[in-house]
Amino acid sequence: MITKSKIKQIKSLARKKNREQLKLFVVEGYKSIRELKTAGLIIQEIYVTEDSRELDDFQVTRISNKDMQGISNLTTAPGYLAVVEAVQTGALPEKGLVLALDAIQDPGNLGTIIRLADWFSIEHILCNQGTVDLYNPKCVQATMGSIARVQVHYVDLKGFFERTKLPVLVTAMNAPSMYDTKLPKNGILLMGSESHGVSEELIKSGNQISIPNYGGDQELTESLNVATATAIILAEWRRSIGT
Repeated sequence: MITKSKIKQIKSLARKKNREQLKLFVVEGYKSIRELKTAGLIIQEIYVTEDSRELDDFQVTRISNKDMQGISNLTTAPGYLAVVEAVQTGALPEKGLVLALDAIQDPGNLGTIIRLADWFSIEHILCNQGTVDLYNPKCVQATMGSIARVQVHYVDLKGFFERTKLPVLVTAMNAPSMYDTKLPKNGILLMGSESHGVSEELIKSGNQISIPNYGGDQELTESLNVATATAIILAEWRRSIGT
């Protein structure tokens, strides 16, 4: 059973200001919930519909399909929903491969990039305040549980770049090809927003690189999807440094 007040609270977590105030977020789907639990995140409550059995080894609250649809952020509720405490991030990175994101707006793109970071063993992502909230429901779903293994920091990127000793690679159109650039063993890859790329404030933060266009009309094919571009560059970066 779930109370009306609890339904109201869970539904309120669809809004960023309420997530920040309560330091809670929602995750849906039994696989994502299990991964977050295994990773050690603190799960306050798990709600499952009466006919859903995959989380029977967890302490759950069974609710009706109607109530589940009422608290779900998805068009079709998967039957599993958990309320999770926000992750406490540690110190900012001083070495390794690091991703930086400048004003990424689409929560699906951010979630996919977090998943890519997990795949390529990138432990830290730096976001400026113009980037969509990590705990946006669409972002959480897109991470497929990787949100538990990648630390996402919201920082002043310009200030961080001025302080860090790590070299910065800035993605930009018409820049030298990444295949002609020696990629450092430790460094920061800065990806820009879907609409405008890296901002003027940050474009000169480091050496510029690009993914060469081998066939598309330069005027019609303006850019790749930011998550797709991130995947291509991270794959080449990992290959080139041999780890």
